[in-house]
Amino acid sequence: MQQSQIAAELKELKLLLSKVVGSSDLPAKEQFSPLLLDKAAKEFKKLSIARGEWITEYELYKHFKDAHYGCGKFIRDKFGFSNYFKQGKATYYNKTDILALSKELKLRNVNLARYMELKQDQENFKKKLVDAASNKKALKLKKSYQLPDDLYDINTSEPPRPAAVELVIEDLKKLEEEFFQYKLADYIDIYKGNYAMVKFEYSFSKYLSNEIKQRCRKWCENFNYANHALELLTNKKASFIPVKEEDMIQL
Repeated sequence: MQQSQIAAELKELKLLLSKVVGSSDLPAKEQFSPLLLDKAAKEFKKLSIARGEWITEYELYKHFKDAHYGCGKFIRDKFGFSNYFKQGKATYYNKTDILALSKELKLRNVNLARYMELKQDQENFKKKLVDAASNKKALKLKKSYQLPDDLYDINTSEPPRPAAVELVIEDLKKLEEEFFQYKLADYIDIYKGNYAMVKFEYSFSKYLSNEIKQRCRKWCENFNYANHALELLTNKKASFIPVKEEDMIQL
């Protein structure tokens, strides 16, 4: 392609762009100022929003079942979703990419709302462990005791780890037996075999007995605690399959 032809095509493209920007009647030097280009970009965004190419935070629930307000920030933070822009206080997401994300989550059998709950629950659980270890409440209180001045160097070496591991494994076995005994599969989800969460649906929670709800919450906390302890002791994660072997054979 000759240079003259390239120059002619570039000139034609600039002319078309100036018409889109709305500056074709201005002198050539002023047709593509940053201010005008920014204005054109904003106008283009308005048109694309009107055509339905971009959706707001309030419309995401249509593509992610049960997802509440705030899932937009979650997919940006956790999935690195980058095809979005802010206009004033509103955030707009590219509809094509949202549909692609929704489809891929369905293929992986992932409910976004439940995944958000899981991440929040795990963060709360970690915070409990940190708070328990640092014992922040006790640190805020004045000492209510006095130690003798000569009270030093009375200690013992670390107890053998195998015994501790056996205790944790035994605890997990008891929890698994309790899971089947009380048919907790109806009320609890086990994720990746080692993290438990109570199933929750606001519309029906009122009609569950307090005994069941308390049992489930306590079981989840104990199960997650034991699995965390096992991982600290062995650097391995346990995997609990919440289906009995005989039931698996029937399936």
